[in-house]
Amino acid sequence: MAERQPTPAEFNQFVMDEFRANGGRVGGMFEGAPLVLLTTTGARSGRPHTTPAVCLRDGDRVLVFASNAGGPRNPAWYHNLLADPRVTVAIGTGDGGIETYAAEAVPLEGDERDRLYAVQSGLDPAFAAYQAGTTRVIPVIALNRLDSRPGIRAR
Repeated sequence: MAERQPTPAEFNQFVMDEFRANGGRVGGMFEGAPLVLLTTTGARSGRPHTTPAVCLRDGDRVLVFASNAGGPRNPAWYHNLLADPRVTVAIGTGDGGIETYAAEAVPLEGDERDRLYAVQSGLDPAFAAYQAGTTRVIPVIALNRLDSRPGIRAR
């Protein structure tokens, strides 16, 4: 008898539990990949939703990619952050800790989006395959930390 495969929600929960238990590090298919836990506010429900996402540091900001594994539609978290760009980011500190902070999500466009997606694809060829497997342009989102900007306080 074949073992039941986890649902996407079950898989994400497993990754998030492992992330929290191991200071931002996980094994399996994401072993060695930099991850964040991204919490958005549901566009319809108004409730918080957290999902793991591969990330790329770019100076003071963190980038995430709405790849949805190359699926035909953007992931739900992307629609949520378009409705409310204030998000919460949890990221490993590299020394076994996890830092959590408020950020503003800003979708990148044009040459900046293309350049940074190419950087990510060079670091992780799966991202090139994701883009090749869909007709949509996979969004790249900058997560700009709020508490580091003058005059803006984290909520």
